[in-house]
Amino acid sequence: MIIWGILTSLLVGILILQYLNQLWSSRNYPPGPVQLPIIGGLWRVGRTITQDKLMKMAKQYGNMYTLWAGSYPIVILSGYQAVKEGLINHAEEFSGRPVTPASQAICRNGGFLTSNGHTWRQHRRFGQVTLQKLGLGKKHTEDVIEEEALGLVEVFARTKGHPIDPMLPVTSGIFKVACAVVWGNQYHYSEKETQTIIEHLAMFAEFGDSIYYILYEMMPRLMEHFSTPFTRAVAIRDSAIALLKEEIAKHKKHEMQHYPQDFTDFYLHQIEKTKRDPDSTFNEDNLAQCILELLAAGTETTGSTLQWALFLMATHPDIQDKVHKEMEESLGTSQSICYQDRKKLPYTNAVIHEVVRAKYVFPLGVARRTTKDVTMYGYSIPKRTIVLADLASVLLDRKQWETPEEFNPNHFLDKDGHFVAREEFLPFGAGTRVCPGEQLARMELFLFFTHLMRAFRFQFPEETGEMTKAPVLGFTFHPQPYKICAIPRSDSSQEKLK
Repeated sequence: MIIWGILTSLLVGILILQYLNQLWSSRNYPPGPVQLPIIGGLWRVGRTITQDKLMKMAKQYGNMYTLWAGSYPIVILSGYQAVKEGLINHAEEFSGRPVTPASQAICRNGGFLTSNGHTWRQHRRFGQVTLQKLGLGKKHTEDVIEEEALGLVEVFARTKGHPIDPMLPVTSGIFKVACAVVWGNQYHYSEKETQTIIEHLAMFAEFGDSIYYILYEMMPRLMEHFSTPFTRAVAIRDSAIALLKEEIAKHKKHEMQHYPQDFTDFYLHQIEKTKRDPDSTFNEDNLAQCILELLAAGTETTGSTLQWALFLMATHPDIQDKVHKEMEESLGTSQSICYQDRKKLPYTNAVIHEVVRAKYVFPLGVARRTTKDVTMYGYSIPKRTIVLADLASVLLDRKQWETPEEFNPNHFLDKDGHFVAREEFLPFGAGTRVCPGEQLARMELFLFFTHLMRAFRFQFPEETGEMTKAPVLGFTFHPQPYKICAIPRSDSSQEKLK
């Protein structure tokens, strides 16, 4: 008994010394919630990390604060000035990605999103050049997007004004655009397969706000023995990678080495081109990871934003009618809509930007890691510190936006009704890690939205009660499930005359 008492006292003493050492070593970090033994500052966020909690912490501790996950510091940048200072003015220092148990389990430190060093530099340059060759922002890609947008119009037309949950058809249309970029003309998923993939992507995104994610970072070996949203996400990831490798094998049989047609063609060609280069990081494992990231990130974010767009148009019928009126007056009888038409449609363009701002779907983006020691706002941030840029706080910054809590397209219009690009509008991030699919996402949102607004007037079913604007939390924030009626514009006009 005496020995057990001594050992217990020794263990408690060691834990106390570790805790005091942690408090001492954190003295130069930005302020934040009080660190408790073992859990650090996680008591402040509870089971889920919400935007409201982040904003409250920023108000209490400042626009740069530290949230300790156990003994690991996470520096959070909040508001436009802090995010700009970090991601733009210190772009190189904030260009790393964390190497953590969770990132290794999900991304294996490959692909575009979470890789570092030589692998990241090679893939970043390859991705930029390849997406440019594929014509993102050019006519070919625009034709692909318009085809899927018209397909979505047909889906809504077949409902004949009856209620429909827009999640699956909207996400399916965006997913098919991503598939066209990745697989080209060899895209051949059936509707059932597409639905299964989309459901898996949605399940994968759900665990992002969960405390289980943080617990996995702190105790990966222990958490692997429990079934949690995170372990299920890892299982989905592994299953998806296996399926993608099967598709890559099929693609290789038909690839055009001399005339690549899609992202997979270009990557396979790059593998062959660099196979004798000992420094090359191009291989089929990284190809599968890149494809997974392109399909997942491109589908979930843009699809969720378009769902919010329909929700907000049904919530604000006056704004919806003003959008349609502008299109009718500016485009006339022409049924074709192209991306360049955004210059003729300043109000419509402003509405799309305001949807992205007011209902931002990717609030914390992907975590950064400092590549060297940084001094910012008088605080020291050591090399390899995890940094989160709260992009939603930039889009809700009271110092930058007139009515940040309201849906107000005038945020992007001057007094004469002309569209105004705002430097505070940073939904795609900034710096060296800015989203490579930004141009594609902008085209998709404009073309899908305008085709739908031209064809229909969206409204909630008559029996619908009060709609909640609170999002479903996860890696992305999408609307709670809802149903909507797509009333053909000709029918809508007749109803108004009655």
